[in-house]
Amino acid sequence: MNNPFPSLSRRQWLQRAAVLPAVGALPVWSAAQTQTALVLGDQAGGLRALFEASKALDGAPFAWRWANFQGAAPLFEAQRSGAVDTAMAGDLPVLAAAVGKTAMKIVATRVGKADSLGIVVQGDSPLRSVADLRGKTVVVSSARGSISQYQLYGALEEAGVRREEVTVKFVLPTDASTAFSSRQIDAWAIFDPYYTIALQNGGRVLRDGRGINTALGFITASEEALADPGKRKAIVQFLDRLGRAGDWALAHPEAYAQAYTQLTRLPIEAARTITARAAVTGRPVSEADISALQTVADRSARDGILPVRVDVRAITDTQLWPRAG
Repeated sequence: MNNPFPSLSRRQWLQRAAVLPAVGALPVWSAAQTQTALVLGDQAGGLRALFEASKALDGAPFAWRWANFQGAAPLFEAQRSGAVDTAMAGDLPVLAAAVGKTAMKIVATRVGKADSLGIVVQGDSPLRSVADLRGKTVVVSSARGSISQYQLYGALEEAGVRREEVTVKFVLPTDASTAFSSRQIDAWAIFDPYYTIALQNGGRVLRDGRGINTALGFITASEEALADPGKRKAIVQFLDRLGRAGDWALAHPEAYAQAYTQLTRLPIEAARTITARAAVTGRPVSEADISALQTVADRSARDGILPVRVDVRAITDTQLWPRAG
């Protein structure tokens, strides 16, 4: 398969979905640490790109720094250990974090598009439908309880394939990217930006998330941060600016894509695709959001994706951020 972006090696490009430092190598604080300070958890640089493009954090009355992770599982591990104050993830990873005893609350909703994830195969793969996955191995990123696992199980059920007929392996996105590009796996259930990267490198969609995934993402805040009056106030200010950033991105899609490509070093074609379907708008958690997430929780408990049922309302703080929708 030819690399459509010859200025970069395939391996370099695939790995650039994780270009920002992890929690152990964070950039300097944005302002003097005499201010209230937040550590903002991110995945693959997506949230940081939105804020840097929109400049919505400029002049914020709190200090901040970004902590970037390649997937939700390590991000929530950081939140569980107290290394980050806020985190952003899709619906099922938030539920999995709750099952894992992460002391956090959902404080905001982000709405994206369900075609920002899917099951990918090689362009010349003989696999033509989800039913063809019988007897095959599917790699799911990043861990048990991911939006990709929910996508895969939903697609299998839709196609009448029993889960035990498919071998499922859980691999972090950057490692799975390398394995997929070297044709070591049959199929890969993955989300953006890795999803778009795979497709731009010649992959083919077997089934995307439309009709299966909610396309909802959530911002969570640690209970420790919420219990601190200074941090609680700063989190509300951060969410206000998240709403502002989303409004800006919707009004300036090309500028957002350009900023995203500058930060991640991904080609502009990929950046345009990723940002066009990213969850950018931030709003308070609605009753409809709680209901939709509860449906995911119930189905995930039924299907054994989660070991127990999560009470979504119990892990949600609808009072923190009263911004008008």
